[in-house]
Amino acid sequence: MSEVLAGGASTAKKQDNRKVSFAPAPEILELWNGVHASLRGEFGEAVFRSWLKPLTLQAYYHGTLEVSVPTRFMRDWIQTHYAARILEMCAAKDPEIRRMEIVVVQSQLSSGAEDGKQSKGLPQAKANQNQLMQDIEDSVPGLSSSFDPRFTFDTFVVGKPNALAHAAAQRIVGSQNVPFNPLFFYGGVGIGKTHLMHAIGWAMKKQWPDRQVMYLSAEKFMYQFVRALRSKDTMSFKEAFRSVDVLMIDDIQFISGKESTQEEF
Repeated sequence: MSEVLAGGASTAKKQDNRKVSFAPAPEILELWNGVHASLRGEFGEAVFRSWLKPLTLQAYYHGTLEVSVPTRFMRDWIQTHYAARILEMCAAKDPEIRRMEIVVVQSQLSSGAEDGKQSKGLPQAKANQNQLMQDIEDSVPGLSSSFDPRFTFDTFVVGKPNALAHAAAQRIVGSQNVPFNPLFFYGGVGIGKTHLMHAIGWAMKKQWPDRQVMYLSAEKFMYQFVRALRSKDTMSFKEAFRSVDVLMIDDIQFISGKESTQEEF
């Protein structure tokens, strides 16, 4: 049975010696690079840029892939939502891979070049983290994730479970004044919720080019909110979202139980 583990910074410290002793062989590194490159197509551009791009292979030992991310928050989210599938993709290429352990390698660790215990993957992890932070800290248009060109109304398959949602989405786009606000999509996996949101975005841009449309995941919304609180710049955060004409949030259930984020939303 395959396993996926999540380890914190303390775990990483305890395993320093093991990392050095079990640096990934070239064939394992090549396998990981191939899987990592395919994650964009597997999960989509928005998810890849927000969560999976910083993943860096640190070590391989006894059938275990050890990969790193820059923050505990990112580790926990990947562990819950994407790790099982990533492990499955790796195991499909090499059945000897049975587990994946996710550890946190913080930025200050990667700056200590004198530390001989660091793995060769750390400089890349640092570069990935810097790029991720740059993506997140862009101006207002940069807050919005891009729309997937595959997800349009023309490519949406209408069936009994999603016919009402499809009709509501088209009515949103075709109306000068929004007939209902907010529009909330609820349903199981694979019936087209995200597809419809992207389709609305594409159609809005075509039919109402003057309207400013923002689309992002709920976790990115929360990340921005926490960042604004830490930097004591909540006014800019509020104005960024109040300035748009159409705001679309994917996976809104992510903020369930997070009272301050719910209140801000």
